Amino acid sequence: MIRVLLADDENLIREALGQLLDLEDDLEVVAQAASGDEALATALKVEPDVAVLDLQMPGNGTRRLDGIEVAEELAQRLPSCACVIVTSHGRPGHLKRALKVGVRGFLPKTTSATTLAEVVRKVHAGGRHVDPELAAEAISAGDSPLTPREADVLELSAEGAPIDEIARRAALSPGTVRNYLSSAVTKLGAANRHEAGATARRLGWI
Repeated sequence: MIRVLLADDENLIREALGQLLDLEDDLEVVAQAASGDEALATALKVEPDVAVLDLQMPGNGTRRLDGIEVAEELAQRLPSCACVIVTSHGRPGHLKRALKVGVRGFLPKTTSATTLAEVVRKVHAGGRHVDPELAAEAISAGDSPLTPREADVLELSAEGAPIDEIARRAALSPGTVRNYLSSAVTKLGAANRHEAGATARRLGWI
């Protein structure tokens, strides 16, 4: 029996998916979670064979972990658990992040329960599965030209924070923040930092 953890902040979707997977003779949903931090804590407690994680989940504790960050933690703390990411935001940067931290499956939320069950079996057996369309998009988009610091500053900027606040939150001087933003705008061929942020977010680079 393959023991599965489901994590998704949309209760209706999570519970319906759990019922469908439980219909499979060789799968058992042993736990569910509604946030990233809850998913991590629950996984460490029940030690599932496979964790099916929504990419974007709100935090309900001191940490706000998305599905990929949960997978990264589990790779270090519970390596026996294979992770599958399901998302309605299949951006190229997200796929690359997921693969980098050891995620074994990456699927859009439009995937059928039958396909998901097959992927759960596959990753549990040591295999990998990436949705072909998402893989093609990631290849065509290429790698992010942004440095980690540029990406951090651009993400804070995309939230609408003024320069002084970005500087405070990033522990940088306002002048350094402006330099990073200028570099990011140039690299992305954008007209301004807001357009650069939108482009980077669309491609999953922030």
